[in-house]
Amino acid sequence: MEISKGVDMLELDFQGNIIHPILLWDAEMTILIDTGFPGQLEDLRVAMQQVGVSLDQLNVVILTHQDVDHIGSLPDILHQCSQPIKVYAHELDQPYIQGELPLLKDSHLQNPPIGKVDHILIDGQELPFCGGIHVVHTPGHTPGHISLYLKQSKTLIAGDSMYSINGSIQGIHIPTTPDINTATLSLQKYLDLDIASVVCYHGGLSTTDVSEQILQLTRKF
Repeated sequence: MEISKGVDMLELDFQGNIIHPILLWDAEMTILIDTGFPGQLEDLRVAMQQVGVSLDQLNVVILTHQDVDHIGSLPDILHQCSQPIKVYAHELDQPYIQGELPLLKDSHLQNPPIGKVDHILIDGQELPFCGGIHVVHTPGHTPGHISLYLKQSKTLIAGDSMYSINGSIQGIHIPTTPDINTATLSLQKYLDLDIASVVCYHGGLSTTDVSEQILQLTRKF
């Protein structure tokens, strides 16, 4: 689904679990935000082709956090793409992504996905890609969880800091969020942004009164 020019919300189905990586692209850069579950490389390839972008055009992967449904296909992407891919993530989740520590919520996996993080992201950082990407450190779901604000389209890529149902933002997913207090404080950071739309990895796109929805959530939790 096209959110705006050069911003596409992909939809991948993993055993009935619908997830939404984001594809950003322009004449200079192609960026994938989160990579789906292990084994979804071909699903990603097809989803990208449907919006007219080849997997081989990919330059950058940005990971919102370490959970297996976000980093799962990273090793395959790094192995199969025809050009070098630069991987971005927050330093607090870096050792988990790189396999130096067991994944916090997926430590039972015998062969967890592993990939090298090339660039560390910090709170408030501005990436000069695809019209400008503002990095927001939003811990709680994981220590190094980040959200991304796309300045040109005023779109918030919320990762797993929130989830939504049928366009309505439901707030923090408590069963998968170890630190609710920190996650609640993270939501308050969104109030400083001029947000026109929100994409939750679980739930997809929300466009109706999103700033008001987020304000009410900060009062709820």
